[in-house]
Amino acid sequence: MGRATDWTLTVAERRAEKVGRFRRFTGSVRFRVTAVATVAVAGVLAVMAVVSVTAQSRALTGNLDDRITVSADELTVVLEGGTIPSSLSIGAGDEGFAQLVSPDGDVVAASERVAGAPAVISDPTSVSDSTQIRTVNGLPIGEDSEDDFRLLTRPVDVDGSPLVLVTAASLDDVNESVRVLTLTLVVVLPVVLVLFAALIWFVVSRALRPVEAIRAEVVQIGGDQLERRVPVPESEDEIGRLATTMNEMLERIETAHERQRRFVADASHELRSPLTNIRSELEVDLAHPASADPLATHRSVLEETGRLQRLVDDLLYLARSDAGVVPIGSARVDLDEIVLHEATRARSGSGPAIDVTDVSGAQVSGDTDQLRRAVRNLVDNARRHATSAVTVSLHENADTVVLRISDDGEGVPPDQAQRIFERFTRADTARDRDHGGTGLGLAITSDIVGRHGGSVELDDAPGPGATFVVRLPVP
Repeated sequence: MGRATDWTLTVAERRAEKVGRFRRFTGSVRFRVTAVATVAVAGVLAVMAVVSVTAQSRALTGNLDDRITVSADELTVVLEGGTIPSSLSIGAGDEGFAQLVSPDGDVVAASERVAGAPAVISDPTSVSDSTQIRTVNGLPIGEDSEDDFRLLTRPVDVDGSPLVLVTAASLDDVNESVRVLTLTLVVVLPVVLVLFAALIWFVVSRALRPVEAIRAEVVQIGGDQLERRVPVPESEDEIGRLATTMNEMLERIETAHERQRRFVADASHELRSPLTNIRSELEVDLAHPASADPLATHRSVLEETGRLQRLVDDLLYLARSDAGVVPIGSARVDLDEIVLHEATRARSGSGPAIDVTDVSGAQVSGDTDQLRRAVRNLVDNARRHATSAVTVSLHENADTVVLRISDDGEGVPPDQAQRIFERFTRADTARDRDHGGTGLGLAITSDIVGRHGGSVELDDAPGPGATFVVRLPVP
């Protein structure tokens, strides 16, 4: 019983695998494009075949009608002249014939081919005053009685006697030509369709070959192989642009991954430093309790804890900013009040003087707390690195609010000017952990200002110290 069950499952699995392969095959772009193109072309070829057969049949039948009409016209001229030939000559070939029938149904004259045959029309009196041409079958003319004929009937007057002239020709040649054409199309068109489908399959396969190469390369790219890139075809088509775009995306992912890796490493290092200091001081006090100074240890631990708190707050903001969950308000904010408040706060301790005499009224649209944080970071950064003075100016122009914060310190080296707003970047030895900086303040300021539609940059004007310029749009 177990073996039978296993065999049944194996058969079911094989069947499911075959069905899966079939669905993947029929669901591929290659198959769908080929199928759609083939069906469309098959429809066009079918319509063209029907039109061609119909056109040929009508053309050949028209030619035959012209021939029997010309023969009828020639005989009409002779008959209306009062002469009835003993044998009616018709120029419609061996397959044609003519009869002159009286109203009583008697054959007055006929072609040699139908000599002695009865009248081919049963009711001569039903012939109207005009010429009529129609297709008939089963004429009483002997061996060819089952053939199709084109039959022309026309009333004629011979010396005052009303008679009916009949001219006819067989449709055998017409039908044979149509049959040959139909057979030819039935044989040729499927072959053409198969060749067309094969051509489409080949062309689509060749066109999709770069896509398959891209897919195969993407499958191999893992989290530790972000430096790899997909092959770019030489053709500057949609697939080439797709490959280029994917490589640009991979480059952005690699950059973001490397940035995240550096961020984690730098954050771990920054967090490790105050924790190491705290642990060292506590271990020294425990190892040498007699010489320990609890008050000094408490102050040091409190200072390191403050550094830890500021660092954690900065890291939390950047993490939320990267996740896109930092809300931006749209209220009107008096930026001059924020600047004056932060300058007053910074002046409350020891340090360089802060000049705010060039601060004028200015309003922007945004989030008060975030703008306050950005201004505080710039003021604290200038205060830490100033030698004796910090200068703050604020002006509102027609469409821009400009905030400038300068210090008279050593400034930023030119080769570090582009990196100053990156995370955990310290441009010189003065901008280190001993001065309270974490290397995140300017990065956070740049992020906040950017989210408010503005920009912050380091002024490259000659002079001592560093000058940071913030531009925000006027609401």
